[in-house]
Amino acid sequence: MTICKPGLTGVAALAATSAIIYLATRKPKKKDQPSYTNIPTALLNGPHAVELKLAVQLALAAGSNMNFHLDTKGTKEGENSEAKLGINIKQNDADFATKIDILNEELIIEGIKRYFPDHEIIGEESTGTGEVDSLTDKPTWIIDPIDGTTNFASGCCLTCVSIGLCVGGRPVMGVAFSPKTQELYLAIDGLGSYRNGERIHSTDKGITKTLQNSVVCFEFGYARSEEGVNDMVNAVGRILKYGCRSTRSYGSGVLDLCYVASGRLDVVYTGIAEEGWKPWDYCAAMVIAEEAGCTIRSLKGNDFDMDGKVLNDSRFDIYSKSMICGVNETVVQECRKVVLDMQ
Repeated sequence: MTICKPGLTGVAALAATSAIIYLATRKPKKKDQPSYTNIPTALLNGPHAVELKLAVQLALAAGSNMNFHLDTKGTKEGENSEAKLGINIKQNDADFATKIDILNEELIIEGIKRYFPDHEIIGEESTGTGEVDSLTDKPTWIIDPIDGTTNFASGCCLTCVSIGLCVGGRPVMGVAFSPKTQELYLAIDGLGSYRNGERIHSTDKGITKTLQNSVVCFEFGYARSEEGVNDMVNAVGRILKYGCRSTRSYGSGVLDLCYVASGRLDVVYTGIAEEGWKPWDYCAAMVIAEEAGCTIRSLKGNDFDMDGKVLNDSRFDIYSKSMICGVNETVVQECRKVVLDMQ
């Protein structure tokens, strides 16, 4: 499996690596540690607790690398800040990486390899535009050093660091940190989902969510062909005509899923055209969403029966080219039928 090699050299590389290892291993004093970094006891006493603690420290460190640009964009201090990000185009102008994406991925990889040298790592920037490596039975970390890079480059606060862990070929742990909103999402398979140390749930008791009273999220992504654009726009049109409370497009797939997990959104979908997401968009956030009670499936896959009902014995594949996630099965099934024009 390909692992990216740090682009920093000499003293700079050593300093960066030393800083991240120090942060990941030291025991902070209480006054050093914001309340949102508290890890719930239920997670600390469960499986993968060591990996979770490391992932939290690495995510916080990577998030701190993002703050200067986010704080100063549009101010005198941040003059020409976007031009200084070293934007590197991938597939097209809508798909790019900044030097902070690359720095964050290097720091996270170095931290993981220090403590888990036998683990595999799949990173967005080390993969680039190539084929994503397949999962094996070996523990595998899947990382997105900055999810919502366009938001980050624009100075928008809806951007985050995502670190997930797969064991036996399935996601079992997720950490997502949004540095500007100071929200840390954590989950371990079977132990619940948390935001800033508080347990979160996708639904409120006493409220039945259907598509017509839902906030629906979609991301248009990188699709630019006439057919692809028409497919995406027409799907949104069908939702609006059918009826929903509102629509949103936040620009961060990981946060979209975290927001469904906490009830800020009711359903999110992707994959109508070639705008489907990648494993690093799903891995951590999928665990967070499922542990909060969400239903997540492949929008166009084999996760539904002939009547459009969710197959309960299926589980979402993070390599899927499409996805739909909702606060309950009802809204997932209803939204899917409208989006795919199956009425």
